[in-house]
Amino acid sequence: MTDVGPFGLSVRDQDLEADVQAGLAAVEEGLLEATKSEVPFITEAAQHLVRAGGKRFRPLLVVLAAQFGDRHAPGIVPSAVVVELTHLATLYHDDVMDEAAVRRGVPSANTRWGNSVAVLTGDFLFARASHILADLGPEAVRVQAEAFERLVTGQILETAGPQDGRDPIEHYLDVLGGKTGSLIAVSCRFGAMMSGADDTVVNVLTQYGERLGVAFQLADDVLDIASDSHESGKTPGTDLREGIPTLPVLRLRERAARLGLAEDLALCELLDSDLTDDDRHSEALRLLRAHPALEQARRDTVRYAQDARSALAPLPECTAKTALQELCDAVVHRAG
Repeated sequence: MTDVGPFGLSVRDQDLEADVQAGLAAVEEGLLEATKSEVPFITEAAQHLVRAGGKRFRPLLVVLAAQFGDRHAPGIVPSAVVVELTHLATLYHDDVMDEAAVRRGVPSANTRWGNSVAVLTGDFLFARASHILADLGPEAVRVQAEAFERLVTGQILETAGPQDGRDPIEHYLDVLGGKTGSLIAVSCRFGAMMSGADDTVVNVLTQYGERLGVAFQLADDVLDIASDSHESGKTPGTDLREGIPTLPVLRLRERAARLGLAEDLALCELLDSDLTDDDRHSEALRLLRAHPALEQARRDTVRYAQDARSALAPLPECTAKTALQELCDAVVHRAG
């Protein structure tokens, strides 16, 4: 039994292990090739986050989903490169919007080169992903375009906030379905599509990816509060500082409105203050880490991961299905 991929995923089958390792190695080569430019500075900026590492969660899902068809089909690795390039591009843009200083344990691109270079580098990665996508056929282009529209829509909805009368938690979960679930769902869809799996399998894996994607982001929400920068590779409390209400904060506000406890209301007031102040920010993190709202967010993460696992039920029993089930457990483990 060998650990491969993100979170130390255990693979118990030698053939699957070999496929996963070979697939991820090919994706890594593809990422480096896709981020080369005739202009050395563009290459440096475009490869900044590629070389910083990362879990390669989305390419792993492409490779695992491809096990349900022809796992050696030629479109599998390029489609994995496409989804990872798209993901990386969004990170460059996210760090500008969040004014994040650290990404994957290294200075963010906006910290190193400024916002303009970071945004344009993200655009460069989108362009390179589109170039690769064009060779995968019109159906792949359509699937990616629809997912990208959902991703951007989710980001806009997060910025706009819920409409009057809309439950903020329901709104937020819809946001996550777009921002994160859409691209992870496409990772599973591409792997199954490119391998020639039948439509039923493609649909099952797409639903799995959508639910797993939401669980993955909810785990990130918990980590943003509960972990330090050494564990997460990011600056903790970034969303707090920017006033972005992630699930732990939304659960706190829900509890404060329902119970009216003085300590909950006081913490909400602190969160509404200027958290660019380091002392306030540290105090808010300390209080949230000890608050029941964080545990409720963990339970929400578990629920979505269990839903993802349940979605796999129609698939035949095999080592790839077991690996996908174990990813659900790994996502929950990240949230503690």
